[in-house]
Amino acid sequence: MRLSEGGSIDRTKPLHFTLDDVSYTGFEGDTLASAMLANGIIEVAPSLYKHRPRGVFAAGVEEPNALVQVGSEPSLQAMTVKLTDGLVARTLSGIGRLTADPEEPRYDKRFTHTDVLVIGAGPAGRTAAKTAASGGARVILVKMSYPSGNVKFRGTPSGIAVAEEAGELRILHGATAFGYYDSNYVLVAQHQTLWHIRARRVILATGAHEQPIVFENNDRPGIMLAGAVRTYITKYAVLPGRKVVVFTTNDSAYGTVAALVQAGAEVTVVDSRPTPPDLAPKGVEVISGVITNTEGSGRITAVSTEDRRIECDLLAVSGGWQPAVHLFSQSRGTLRWNGQAFVPDQAAQANRVIGAANGTFNLEAALIEAAEAGAEAANLVGYPVPDSAVRASFGASDAGKVAFTAHPVLLVPGNPQTQFVDLQRDATVADVQRAVAAGMRSPEHVKRYTTIGTGADQGRTSNIPALGVIAAILDTTPGELGTTTFRAPSVPVSFALMAGRDRGKLHDPVRTTPIHSWHVRHTAEFENVGQWKRPWFYPRENEDMEAAVLRECHAARTGVGMQDASTLGKIEVVGTDAGEFLNRMYTNAFKKLAVGSARYGLMCKADGMVFDDGVTMRLADDRYYVTTTTGGAANVLDWFEEWSQTEWPELDVRFTSVTEQWSTIAVVGPQSRAVIGLVAPELDVSNDAFPFMTFRETTLVNGIPARIARISFSGELAFEVNVASWYGLAAWEAIYEEGKPYDITPYGTETMHVLRAEKGFPIVGQDTDGTVTPHDLGMSWIVSKQKHFVGKRSLSRPDTARPDRKHLVGLLPVDPTALLPEGAQMIAEGTDLTPPVPMEGHVTSSYRSAALERTFALALIRNGRNRIGETLLAPLGDRVIAATVTEPVFYDKEGARRDG
Repeated sequence: MRLSEGGSIDRTKPLHFTLDDVSYTGFEGDTLASAMLANGIIEVAPSLYKHRPRGVFAAGVEEPNALVQVGSEPSLQAMTVKLTDGLVARTLSGIGRLTADPEEPRYDKRFTHTDVLVIGAGPAGRTAAKTAASGGARVILVKMSYPSGNVKFRGTPSGIAVAEEAGELRILHGATAFGYYDSNYVLVAQHQTLWHIRARRVILATGAHEQPIVFENNDRPGIMLAGAVRTYITKYAVLPGRKVVVFTTNDSAYGTVAALVQAGAEVTVVDSRPTPPDLAPKGVEVISGVITNTEGSGRITAVSTEDRRIECDLLAVSGGWQPAVHLFSQSRGTLRWNGQAFVPDQAAQANRVIGAANGTFNLEAALIEAAEAGAEAANLVGYPVPDSAVRASFGASDAGKVAFTAHPVLLVPGNPQTQFVDLQRDATVADVQRAVAAGMRSPEHVKRYTTIGTGADQGRTSNIPALGVIAAILDTTPGELGTTTFRAPSVPVSFALMAGRDRGKLHDPVRTTPIHSWHVRHTAEFENVGQWKRPWFYPRENEDMEAAVLRECHAARTGVGMQDASTLGKIEVVGTDAGEFLNRMYTNAFKKLAVGSARYGLMCKADGMVFDDGVTMRLADDRYYVTTTTGGAANVLDWFEEWSQTEWPELDVRFTSVTEQWSTIAVVGPQSRAVIGLVAPELDVSNDAFPFMTFRETTLVNGIPARIARISFSGELAFEVNVASWYGLAAWEAIYEEGKPYDITPYGTETMHVLRAEKGFPIVGQDTDGTVTPHDLGMSWIVSKQKHFVGKRSLSRPDTARPDRKHLVGLLPVDPTALLPEGAQMIAEGTDLTPPVPMEGHVTSSYRSAALERTFALALIRNGRNRIGETLLAPLGDRVIAATVTEPVFYDKEGARRDG
């Protein structure tokens, strides 16, 4: 079926490929679909549900039938697959198989900004891009891959190559824009690259799609869109059939007729209009009428009109053209029905639609529209385009002689069971009738009832016919019905492309502190906290985790320990209203916090439940340094931004994440003051000069500037040394070296948890679960009664104020060696274990304590504070652990150790 000449293929470069285990040959420049047709393969896999024969139908992204699997990529449209040497493909009935192929192409992402983004590189798009670039605006032109089937004219606006060479214009060749989001944010797929583009102005020149015609047995292989037939002939030198019937409702199909005749085909035209135009080449018979049915067991062999039968091996149909409004609709632009098509109406973003996508099918008018749009976009972004440049932009294209038009939907009477509306989904006129009979009236409801428009072509060849059927049944118009919602992606894209490099080991970023290399050298075991690798414990030779943690705890309680706390979230809150903002966010007061002081704070969600906690330092009258939990840093920053932007925009306050900019080293234990005195010799570390919850700026022994705070998460005398992250490792090594005389011991997160739990300090996210209030934690002291804060009103709701809520309490196993599993459910003594078993609460934290010389736990227990001394049971399958309810503070209840 390959023509001996013509097309844009390179006949000097043959390519070998395999389809369904059979070898074939094509040429450089072919798509898989054009190579299939060239080899006489017009039939593809059968339909998904009814298993009827299906064939190549289109030449671009509007293809509903010819789906293939290539390597690990399923459900690709054959006409969007570039033919390569050695390509192996398999036809599909719509269901592919995802495989983990380590050799699959590496996908990546790129981010860019531009003044003007033009989507679509037909004459209108090129004209708009060239005109905008002539004024000096930065322009990106997305040359959509495989636009075959769209309205196309010959000719290239003069000057576009000059603009590209001058650097004013970047053309993304072989690209497809598939997602249009807020603020002119557009996603573009280009080969193995996903472009994220932010544009000041967007021009949509996405063309139009040819529509099929609904009649009996309109799904046989050998029935194709007329524009697609023309594309295969002119671009790929492939003649899909020798004896051809062209069935049309409009003038555009006569261009296909001319191409067929020139290629040597025998052509008959069936034109639905009472008086067909005189556009056919000499000798071509033109019949006024409609095709009512087709014949063929597999490929089409004949068609029937109202009064005659015509043998053929190809039927080319054209039901008119519909503007490709997918991206415009995604941008939240509205559509209107102009009597023949849905065209763009009101834009919601800084964009403009031109050419066939705007319903402008006259080339001269489209080019004028495009030049004006390009000039308008450039002018609006500050790059004026002179009128002379606008006039020059639309003078150099060959319009051709054939007009392209939209056309009302043509429905040929016949058996609704075999009149196909959606070829991929096997949906017929009968299916639409059933949907309407079941009470569906909205196209959205009919779509979901029938699945019409949910296939690979995203409804390009089925939505308008379906609307025509619904409108006919309900005796209304498509305009009255409206169309379905267009959603991204407007064309199928690979999940692998969307993921980019975020796969395998790179799926989730691994964050490490500047001190990480030291931890590795000193045998630390790590745990994942959020995305951070945090030292879990530091085992010595022949030590297991339990022994290492007991040793580290003992050192922190009796000598001195050090911990890398750099992963804590850190946010600078700046502005004249910074104090007022924090006052509204935290349950306790921050507005009057003295400069140089620190304060622990608790934050609630609007429902009154604990959200996050941390220590805040006031650096200046208008500057606070807020710390958060490691895993909550991003959420807290987002929470701050949400309230600032949506609720209190009048406040002068700004937020900057500085988590990565600071390294924090906790120095903990009775000997910590001595070590800090050696590390920071200029600093007076006495209690009187440096009281608890204050901080000092100083210089370390090795010249590193530092901010040292008296903060304790262990209940021991403790200091937190904050240095710029690039000094983090040097500061750690200096502290470790100065602490050697005191046998300073690095400790990890497990020891930190034991130390804080001994003091009854809760961990947000471990001892809370989104249903816990400050009062439940026994922290009513931190909830202000004087000021307003987020969540305060919710704390007075009957549910949050009821006395029998779960409280944070301690548990001491009756057997001091028994360790309660975290998450274990606690029940009252004498409870029947026949399900459902009433639970009193659950264990949130559980450890072995070196200081207590026994096991202990924290738990959320119903009415727990009023059950101190009661024994509860933890049924654990083959055993039961009994534990006594206690106060949550197990060690140094008076807090005497905090000041050394």
